[in-house]
Amino acid sequence: MVMIRVEWDAGADRALGLPQYASAGAAGADLRANFEDRGQVVLAPGARALIPTGLRLAIPAGYEVQVRPRSGLALTHGITLPNSPGTIDSDYRGPLGVILQNTGNADFTVAHGSRIAQMVVAPVVQATFEVGPLEDTDRGAGGFGSTGAA
Repeated sequence: MVMIRVEWDAGADRALGLPQYASAGAAGADLRANFEDRGQVVLAPGARALIPTGLRLAIPAGYEVQVRPRSGLALTHGITLPNSPGTIDSDYRGPLGVILQNTGNADFTVAHGSRIAQMVVAPVVQATFEVGPLEDTDRGAGGFGSTGAA
């Protein structure tokens, strides 16, 4: 279990609560829209907007938080995250916003308190990079589609 310390933004609606896992086996905790004016945003088809969550996170070193779309919103309304998954680094302490995009055919209303995305806490491994010859593999330089049809 990893502890994520949370701080509320000024003006945030604390009654919405902290991110929550919807089931015992859920990998992602739901994030909610938290508008200071308790209002809403309408996303026209093709539009995108930064939706505030009212939260700031302190993520421990060696971890990240990935922000991912909610499958029900994606299937039913075409609502997704254009930078999916979004990464929140352990040294970031600013407001947590979610970039939502409407890829559907109709306006979509993001209401105050709506579950808009999910966050997954994941370990991070950093690499060291060096210049040198690459070892050969069976695949070699074969790119997109080179391993055959599904």
